[in-house]
Amino acid sequence: MADSETAVSRDDANGRYVITVGGELAGYTQISTDAAGRLVMPHTVIIPSFRGQGLAGMLVSGAMADVAARGETVVPLCPVVQKYLHEHDVDGLTVEWTG
Repeated sequence: MADSETAVSRDDANGRYVITVGGELAGYTQISTDAAGRLVMPHTVIIPSFRGQGLAGMLVSGAMADVAARGETVVPLCPVVQKYLHEHDVDGLTVEWTG
């Protein structure tokens, strides 16, 4: 598991949420806003050297908490995000599932 130097932040300039470990980029989940104003999340990546530390869950957890705090609606297309949302409740988060 990553240590206390792990941080999740939103990087709107690059259309993603990022997770850093010790200030180094460890992964990201892509975001974009669709025509309805919803936040679409199509893909998550953890850099190979950081895999196996539970960072994908930490990244998605932090991203979902931020999305909920912003009052945005998320459309989870990424399997990692979908799995997280099926296994965890996020207070205040609005999710729109695609068929």
